Amino acid sequence: MVTATRPLSSLPRATARPPRATAVRHLGPNWYACVMGTAVVAGAGAVLPAPVPRPVLTTVWALSLVLLTVLLAARALHWVHHRDRARAHLLDPAVAPFYGCLSMALLAVGGGALTLGPDWIGLRAAVVLDAVLFTAGTAVGLAAAVAVPYLMAVRHRVTAREVTPVWLLPLVAPMVSAALGPRLVPYLPEGQPRATLLLACVAMFGLSLLATLITLPLVFGRLLTGGPPPLALTPALFLVLGPLGQSTTAAGAFADVAPGVVPAPYDQGFRVLAVLYGVPVMGFALLWLCLAAAHVVRAWRRGMRFSMTWWSFTFPVGTCVTGAGALASHTGLLAYDVLTLALYALLAGAWITAAWCTARGLVSGALLAGPAPATEAPRPTTGRTRSDGVR
Repeated sequence: MVTATRPLSSLPRATARPPRATAVRHLGPNWYACVMGTAVVAGAGAVLPAPVPRPVLTTVWALSLVLLTVLLAARALHWVHHRDRARAHLLDPAVAPFYGCLSMALLAVGGGALTLGPDWIGLRAAVVLDAVLFTAGTAVGLAAAVAVPYLMAVRHRVTAREVTPVWLLPLVAPMVSAALGPRLVPYLPEGQPRATLLLACVAMFGLSLLATLITLPLVFGRLLTGGPPPLALTPALFLVLGPLGQSTTAAGAFADVAPGVVPAPYDQGFRVLAVLYGVPVMGFALLWLCLAAAHVVRAWRRGMRFSMTWWSFTFPVGTCVTGAGALASHTGLLAYDVLTLALYALLAGAWITAAWCTARGLVSGALLAGPAPATEAPRPTTGRTRSDGVR
């Protein structure tokens, strides 16, 4: 029997939108994955062997630029009005690695500016925009690559069972700089400036690659010895594709711009590296893609539903698209053209699904709502027993 007389308007609503004052309180750095996933759809589409209408790709890139602007403003409000939550994110080992997403979002949108932006804003403005975003994204990425592992060592307390592919996010950010930086090389003065930028990108390639080689065995070992990850975290297995596809892309980019920038025979050495490195790494990426997909199917059958981790299906797959495209360019093999198209079809489907589900979650308010408060367990009661046995 209901005896409460509270008006309906005062009852809590599970799906009500959060008030404006607290709308961004639970907006974490993982939201930059939306920008990364959208930008890579545009950037990867530009390397496809089959022609894709440029107005479509440019529109998608413009959408990523708008998303980046909105999220930067929202995250600034988060730091101003909810500094306690922002600090808590930095001290949370499950959230802190997502600060690498800010770097990759800036870099991905900047790379698209140079590839597709000239159609709308002109070449000069596109170069300036890319230079600004590349500089900011690289600085943030290098800072995250140092700060996040440092915090995990001195402040976070993690065990072997808590290892997740999310740990790779701050480490792969410099690899994104390495892959996209060579595009700016032709716009610098000849001589020292061009060679400096190219070799700086090579240095970031090595930084990210070696850090990944240290961390990836922990992720693989945790998966084999600790069992599958939690259902909601299963899509994060796709994050391993990021450093694999992006490093293959970077090796191809070095080979494209090295002639005339670095002296012989180093320029030809980059061409050799693009193939001898890219082919085996792409092979391992395909192995991991199949393994991660099998885990996702298993998780779906056991009740996995949409969460923001679904954006893991986008950017890492997009890096494999550009990596396969680079191998197609440097080997001339039709097989890599086919692989590029197949991976892009997977990317497009994943992006449409993630974007649609995210939009629905925003409209309903569920994605910006805080975690549901834990219900208090009823306290055990003890009653006195009378001498006649009646309680």
